[in-house]
Amino acid sequence: MNRIEAGLWQAWRGPLILIVSVFILWQGLYLLAGEMAMRSPLQTFSYLSKLLAGDRIWPHIHETAKASALAVMFSVVLGLAIGLALGFRKLAGDVFEPMLVAAYSIPKLTLYPILLLSFGLGMSAKVAFGALHGIIPIALFTINAVRNIRPILIKTGRVLRYSPWEMGWRILIPAALPEIFTGIRIGFSLTLIGTLLGEMFASQRGLGNQLMKAIGLHDVDLIVAIAFLLTSVAALGSGILLAIDRKFQRRMQTQPGQTPQSF
Repeated sequence: MNRIEAGLWQAWRGPLILIVSVFILWQGLYLLAGEMAMRSPLQTFSYLSKLLAGDRIWPHIHETAKASALAVMFSVVLGLAIGLALGFRKLAGDVFEPMLVAAYSIPKLTLYPILLLSFGLGMSAKVAFGALHGIIPIALFTINAVRNIRPILIKTGRVLRYSPWEMGWRILIPAALPEIFTGIRIGFSLTLIGTLLGEMFASQRGLGNQLMKAIGLHDVDLIVAIAFLLTSVAALGSGILLAIDRKFQRRMQTQPGQTPQSF
């Protein structure tokens, strides 16, 4: 095995072991629970391939993908804006950070009726509900990241008389990017969960809506197929973000003295 092959095996060994372990556990649960509650991996792959080959599920996939993308976009934009503002202003951060932590501890489902009254039964409500799950974690990570920036960088920005927007774009975001990206990765997962919850409890379209209908009809094939599809997409997205996150972290560890402009 040459060096390249050894490197690839080292990089993919963990994920491959995890995937094999999941399928072994899945097959074991199927043998334990039986046909009434579970489907085997082979049965699920067969049913899902037929489902994706038809037109029944694709409108709901598009609906969920659109809602999730919008929710993640709003989470990142608003979370970064709040985090940069509170992280750069120490007094404001000290005052509002505990409020954000307290607000995030509130069960989100208790706020969903308010969102339905505000946005109506449709795309807007589930986008807002999904974004609600991701904004505060991204903001909290950003606040902590900005606070850990070397003071000399902020002083340099003030000497150059940067405006608040220039300070954020040229100094704060590049210098704090690794830790900010960790917050975005976590916010992505939470936002996806929030969007699906919104579809499950008050929506007429989307994979969450189809999952609730399948549960009501005890359609085990559809339940397991949708669960597998959602899990695969979420795992793929999180895996890509985790790889990028680790790359940023390694860069910071190997080049601790690099300037913001070098990102």
